[in-house]
Amino acid sequence: MANENITEKKSSIEEELWYLNNYVLLRDYYDRTVSRIAARCIRKGNIAIEDYPFYGYILDVLEEISEVGDYLLAHKELYPYIEKKIAGGIDAFKKNLKEYKDELFKNSSPDMIKDDTNKEIDKMRKALGEIQDKPSFDPTAGAGMGMDELMNKLLAKENEAAKGETRKVMKVKKAAANQAVPSKNETEE
Repeated sequence: MANENITEKKSSIEEELWYLNNYVLLRDYYDRTVSRIAARCIRKGNIAIEDYPFYGYILDVLEEISEVGDYLLAHKELYPYIEKKIAGGIDAFKKNLKEYKDELFKNSSPDMIKDDTNKEIDKMRKALGEIQDKPSFDPTAGAGMGMDELMNKLLAKENEAAKGETRKVMKVKKAAANQAVPSKNETEE
């Protein structure tokens, strides 16, 4: 029975160490990928890395680094292994993980931010105050006309222009009706 507990504990630690090893590999892979893509951007005419067609892949790797890093932070029993595996120990690990997360957040699309598990949007709302979905006032107030007045004026102008065209057509039709149509003999002479 004691051997089973030791075996289970060893197996559990080995599984959790996989996350630490994966984190180190992902960090190295990220650095190599960014270097490679930066070189490709230069060869493609010095385009910005954000304009590279597969830029989203870099963000995906950053997101995975962040997720694995969060797992490692949540499991304090791995801290002694982090101290041995990562230069600078747990402090350097936390600092680097924060940098990766900041980089991910700064470059995330609105869809990625919407799915943010850290609830960054809620933090911003609390800091800035709630913004109303529908303004309780007319944003054009004080600028002359309100939005409704402006739309009514534009529609009235459009209707007047259409009426004016109709009047011109009617005048041409009346003028044509008042003229005598020459007979066939008159036109042949």
